[in-house]
Amino acid sequence: MYTIIDVFSRYVTGWMIANRESADLARKLIAETCQRHGIGEDELILHSDRGSAMRSKGVGDLLSDLGVAKSYSRPGTPTDNPYSESQFKTMKYQATYPDRFESLAHARQWARAFFQWYNDEHHHSSLGLLTPATVHSGQTETARQQRQHVLDDAYADHPERFVAGRPTPPEAPGEVWINQPNSKASDRSESDGPAVSGREPGAQSVSRDSRAALDTDKRLATLEHPLVPSDEARIFLLKLAPKLCQSH
Repeated sequence: MYTIIDVFSRYVTGWMIANRESADLARKLIAETCQRHGIGEDELILHSDRGSAMRSKGVGDLLSDLGVAKSYSRPGTPTDNPYSESQFKTMKYQATYPDRFESLAHARQWARAFFQWYNDEHHHSSLGLLTPATVHSGQTETARQQRQHVLDDAYADHPERFVAGRPTPPEAPGEVWINQPNSKASDRSESDGPAVSGREPGAQSVSRDSRAALDTDKRLATLEHPLVPSDEARIFLLKLAPKLCQSH
C-alpha cells in the first residue's frame, strides 16, 4: 500500500494498492495526487521513508519538475514517520480489517471504504476529535463553534453537572511537527510563519494559523544518508499553503 497523508489535517489525499513496490507506481501516485489537489510550485514538502522507490531518480526528477521539496526520515528512525505509522496502526486495528485479503480487488474494495471512514467519519484524537475532512477543508473553527453552542445549551439546562464550570470543546493543535527541536524558536510572529530555526535533521513544521510557507532555503535543507530497506512506501504531504485544503 502506498499512502499520502496531509500531516496538517491527517487527511489521506492519495493511496494505491499494488502487488509490488515500484518507483514508477510511486511517481504515478504522487503526480496524480498533486494534480488532483492543484499543488503549485514551492507549496509543498513531501516527507517519506528511505525506501528505494522514494529514493529513485524517477521520483526525484518528478518532484523537481513539480516544484515539490524532498524530506527523508533518518536511517533506522521509524519515529521520523509518526503520522504514517499511526495511520497504518489505525487501519490494522480497525474492526473490519480482515484476517486475509483474497485478492487485490478485495484489498482495494476494503481500503476504499476504510479511507472514506477515516477521512470523513473518524473523529481523530489529535485533531480535537474533529474529522480529517473537517480540518482539511478549513472548517475547524465553524465546527468548534457549533460544539460550543451545544455545550452552552447543556450547561444552561444543567449547570450542576459541570463542576469545573462552563465547558469548552477540545482544541486542535496549533502547530504540527516532525522531530520538533529541543529548543524551538520563540520569537516568530504570525506573519513569519512557523519557527524552523535550530531544528534537528529531518524536522519540519506546519502551523494551523499561519498563511505563510516556510522559507524556501530552509525547506530544501534535507539530509542525505545511505539507503535502508523498506517494505512500504510511506509518504507525508505537508500542507504549507491554504490552497491544498480548498481544492476538493
